[in-house]
Amino acid sequence: MYTPARFSRHNFLELKKKNAWDLAKKIHVKYRRMWAGPDCDIYIFPSAGGGLFSRQPGKSGVSFAKMLFLFLPSNIDEAELEALFVHEYHHVCRINSQKKKLEEYTLLDSIILEGLAENAVEINCGKRFRGSWCSRYSKEEIGDFWEKLIKPNLQLKKNNRLHRKILYGERPYPPLVGYAAGYEIVREFREKKHFTAKISFNAPSEFFVDQTL
Repeated sequence: MYTPARFSRHNFLELKKKNAWDLAKKIHVKYRRMWAGPDCDIYIFPSAGGGLFSRQPGKSGVSFAKMLFLFLPSNIDEAELEALFVHEYHHVCRINSQKKKLEEYTLLDSIILEGLAENAVEINCGKRFRGSWCSRYSKEEIGDFWEKLIKPNLQLKKNNRLHRKILYGERPYPPLVGYAAGYEIVREFREKKHFTAKISFNAPSEFFVDQTL
């Protein structure tokens, strides 16, 4: 995830000039109050270029119950930082509310976790800050992927290699197919049912599927 190098040091110095740590703290306070969320440790590292996720090249994050990691490019602005933080901190809030060990998560849990987080980005930051996977496939394509690729494997646990392959869309699966399906499921739920941040943290994964598919 992070390799010290001359380029990394340059990125670190640029992030320091931008007060990235202070900005992250301000955003954390905002959403912790808004969502009545848990406190957590936040770690920021300069990122390498590229990567699987293209909300902004080189920007990514990893979340756990009590901490989250943000990997930031040197040219990130506050709005992009907020979008990334919203996605990752939503994970923290849901993981804590579900009270389920991460290793016990099924493929369905992971898909819904990602879908809820990216819908939170859309709600709080705007559509233009969504990840590219949100518009990569049509609704019809998502439905086809769901029936043929995802639905038969919904109970796969995280320690099963196929869980990751489907979620991230590793070959031979379509890129980010799990993320795209999760976003579409939650988007359709929002169109049909009452939706709040509290529901997005507390409701079991099956609740969103039962209401949409």
